[in-house]
Amino acid sequence: MNNFDEYIRQGEPDKKEKGIIWQTAIGLQQVDGLKPSAYLIETAIKNIEGDITFEEVKNRIDAYYKTQVNKQGDDDDRTEEADKVSARIAEILSEKTFSFSPVSYLNIHRRLFSGIYKFAGKIRDYNITKSEWVLDGETVLYADADNLRATLEYDFEQEKKFDYKGLNTQQIIEHIAHFISYLWQIHIFGEGNTRTMAVFLIKYLRKLGFNDVNNDLFAQHSWYFRNALVRANYKNLKNGVYATDKYVVRFLENLLLGENNALKNRELHIHFVPTENGGQKMVVRKSGQKDNLGGQKKWSENLAKVFELIRNNPKITRKKLSETLQINPSAVQKHIEKLKNERVIIRVGSDKGGHWKIEPLP
Repeated sequence: MNNFDEYIRQGEPDKKEKGIIWQTAIGLQQVDGLKPSAYLIETAIKNIEGDITFEEVKNRIDAYYKTQVNKQGDDDDRTEEADKVSARIAEILSEKTFSFSPVSYLNIHRRLFSGIYKFAGKIRDYNITKSEWVLDGETVLYADADNLRATLEYDFEQEKKFDYKGLNTQQIIEHIAHFISYLWQIHIFGEGNTRTMAVFLIKYLRKLGFNDVNNDLFAQHSWYFRNALVRANYKNLKNGVYATDKYVVRFLENLLLGENNALKNRELHIHFVPTENGGQKMVVRKSGQKDNLGGQKKWSENLAKVFELIRNNPKITRKKLSETLQINPSAVQKHIEKLKNERVIIRVGSDKGGHWKIEPLP
């Protein structure tokens, strides 16, 4: 992220805007545990400097990966996706046009993932589940495949009819939180829903007049943004867990009002509890495993992030985990061994050519 800080702090207006756009575009890849290449960073800087256009950026990235087709190894897994999607997000965010419609929403996904996913821009025709770390391995109940288009069109129509007149800023934020939570819950695409949602949201906020939003939050807290949407759409009344928009609201308050709410992923876990002395702890409930406080065995934040990255990319390497989390390889190995010992991940195949399998949490 620091590659663009100087432009953002001291750059000319055009360079500052491009620096923020690129920082946002690259930061959003962390939602799926992806990290763009050094080549993409170098190319982005040339764009910020005004040496090349966004179209030239995309052409350079495409040409680069055509020459890399026989050179990529496990460590480059999905880096091409990160580079290409970052460049496409940056281009879309630089455009001053926007249409609030289901077609526009589908088109954003198509532009981001064309040539990467076969279903780019297409509504999924199958039902999905996703094991979520913040839900102890449970899944959000996503919209049924048979009703996706109708549900999408209904949500857009309701939002078009909504009258913001007379609302204060806090009420506006709370309404937007409801709208994007419902829209995300549809999960209309097989993959890429959160990145599409983030790009759409930034464009929609501009349409509503929020032109100076702190978009670098998407770069710094993209994982929190996704987990907040997860918590807004999950309930388990038997276990006292309720769907709540409060985490999405916190994110939007920071984004639109410049608030300083703490955005900590561990606080989104369904078994997170504050301690009596004002501190905090996050516990992951696993049968038969107790910590020294008499509660359930605890996961550190880095351990939780390693699990989430593996869940999103079962072929991710230890080197990529180390680079993404900015922790040393020995620490990564320690976290992996802990996850293996707790039987939440198992290795399938060889260290080089195999992949991780996620075991459901009890």
